[in-house]
Amino acid sequence: MKVISQNRKAYHDYHIEETVESGIALLGTEVKSLREGRAHLKDSYVILKSGEAFLLNCHISPYSHGNIMNHEPLRTRKLLMHRKEIDRLRGKVEGKGYTLIPLKLYFKDSFVKVEIGLARGKKLFEKRDTIKEREAKREIEKAMKKSRQ
Repeated sequence: MKVISQNRKAYHDYHIEETVESGIALLGTEVKSLREGRAHLKDSYVILKSGEAFLLNCHISPYSHGNIMNHEPLRTRKLLMHRKEIDRLRGKVEGKGYTLIPLKLYFKDSFVKVEIGLARGKKLFEKRDTIKEREAKREIEKAMKKSRQ
């Protein structure tokens, strides 16, 4: 599995409840551009519309050796998921205040996959608590390492 792009900010801004793997419908020049590692998931999100899932604001740069037929970088891309998965996610998103955020874009064999997270937004004080916990863990590990020496 070769990771193309990760949305690291998503883990800072959201509580990720569960993850789902999905395929993505791409054009040829998009796949070639992804093989060069030229994609960004920073401000992207997933919407569920008329029984289908779509990825919005995912920036895939135009292919460097493309011609006139090159793709549009911010086009809406269809996600390939089973109807049952889409319906289950729709129930959670509409009822409980969750949102769908792409976490990772990667190659699995020769296919491009997207890892989608069912996420709930963090409040500012929760973000601060997360940072404090991470720093405390680092200090504990540092102290443990010194005590072993």
